[in-house]
Amino acid sequence: MNEIQQKNNLFGWWKKVVFENYANFKGRARRAEYWNFTLANVILLIPFYVLGIIGAAYNSSVMAGLGFLGYGVGALGTILPSLAVCVRRLHDLNKSGWYYFICLIPLVGPIILLVWLFTDGNRFVNEYGEDPKNPAGPVFDFEQQPAS
Repeated sequence: MNEIQQKNNLFGWWKKVVFENYANFKGRARRAEYWNFTLANVILLIPFYVLGIIGAAYNSSVMAGLGFLGYGVGALGTILPSLAVCVRRLHDLNKSGWYYFICLIPLVGPIILLVWLFTDGNRFVNEYGEDPKNPAGPVFDFEQQPAS
């Protein structure tokens, strides 16, 4: 698998967010980067949570403890990258990262944030950087040099 294909798979996006952009709040993040990171994070944390629930159901304090400990360490370890990729996703919509706190408004806040996270980003350069989907930018007919 080449490098481009490796970065465009589910866990490739997760590794990019966690290892390359752990606390990077600058720049922009595509929808694919945000949603693939979120899905991979859920897939990685669910087994620990299930192990903890099963351990608690069968009164196995060791299994429950290991499950919930693994879940807690994983969740705590990815809080900062989750927040950073969400802020960069908002930057892609040309919104400040402070708009993240709109989710604190009961009922409508999380819905508004979710709609924004599903919305396609700005196509051109905005105040947070160039378009991550098309970094070279579109080429218009009037920008092309005439053939000699």
